[in-house]
Amino acid sequence: MRSRGAARGFRLHVGLFGRRNVGKSSLLNAITRQSVAIVSPQAGTTTDPVEKPMELLPLGPVLFIDTAGVDDEGALGALRVQKTERVLERTDLGVIVSESGVWGEFEERLLAALGARGTPVVVVFNKADQREPAAAVTAALETLGVAHVATAATTGRGILDLRRALLEAAPAEFMENPAIASDLVGPGEMAVLVVPIDREAPKGRLILPQVQTIRDLLDGDACCLVVKERELRGALERLRVAPKLVVTDSQAFLKAAADTPAGVALTSFSILFARLKGDLTTQVEGALAVDRLGTGDRVLVAEACSHHPIADDIGRVKIPRWLTQYVGGKLEFEWVQGHDFPEDLRPYKLVIHCGACMFNRRAVLSRILRCRAQGLPITNYGLVIAHSLGVLERALGPFPGALEVYRRARAV
Repeated sequence: MRSRGAARGFRLHVGLFGRRNVGKSSLLNAITRQSVAIVSPQAGTTTDPVEKPMELLPLGPVLFIDTAGVDDEGALGALRVQKTERVLERTDLGVIVSESGVWGEFEERLLAALGARGTPVVVVFNKADQREPAAAVTAALETLGVAHVATAATTGRGILDLRRALLEAAPAEFMENPAIASDLVGPGEMAVLVVPIDREAPKGRLILPQVQTIRDLLDGDACCLVVKERELRGALERLRVAPKLVVTDSQAFLKAAADTPAGVALTSFSILFARLKGDLTTQVEGALAVDRLGTGDRVLVAEACSHHPIADDIGRVKIPRWLTQYVGGKLEFEWVQGHDFPEDLRPYKLVIHCGACMFNRRAVLSRILRCRAQGLPITNYGLVIAHSLGVLERALGPFPGALEVYRRARAV
């Protein structure tokens, strides 16, 4: 898998779970060859999840997450365990660390929780220099097809075996090259990216989805032309051959749709990321749920990154304004940021998620599955903006499956 720099959403998320004082932090330090996590013989040293990005060849970029012990006690301990459980939702590959020779209820619960999510698991019996793992336990794991290794993190024993086990257990998708837009354009073809420079644009640089899309197109041997929304029409007129795709910031959808010829495919960065990070068809259905909203309904807006909203913020000002106009009545909006996400979603009629450029796909899919389990529609910024502005059908043109879902729903 090719590296995409420091973008955490594209990294394989490897979560380290286990009881207190089994050596999770020592193991993380041994794998990364750095003193990333504080190590102490006192149980409960790790309180909040500790994240360490690194390159793990041949996988490429990974993000190790060291967590608090699942057997932590007291009121504070319960809060730490709760944070650990949240990490399960965004883990692509789980590592259950057990003190060698010890296996019981906590480890079985972790194994079941990861298995319920379809997350591959590697079991590590640490401190194997003091005691070997029980044969009955290793035999049971082998019957389940769960890889296991014995390590002694303080001496380095078994660390190479662990690295190999991680590589072998990693989901196949991380050995491949996920495409953002390059598969829609093709080698030697042209994509035009519409990038408004407004108050939300960071000074001197582009936002992450734009940078990632440019890199993806270059990796796919496609040509890439970047323009502001005011220059789109002139840029298209100068091209001798029409581009295969125009990708716009969702806030410029109406102008981009007006200036892009009908025969040229058009979509948005946010919709590309709905496909990349989640389940596009489910989120299209979620966008259509806007038609069922009524005055007083509660809408949850989920932002993956923590940022300081500006006066005309897309998630806190523009989307609420557009939806209020579309519905024709006042809606009640609530917002969550980062990894915060309610367990009980019943009070809401709709969840609108950002493009999730800072999340990995598993984290987004976990939220989608949680919404589906509670019967709640979920969509994302670009889809709901396109629908509220009346351009969703055109924006789904590059995605035949999602477009068919849209047309079937509108025909009912």
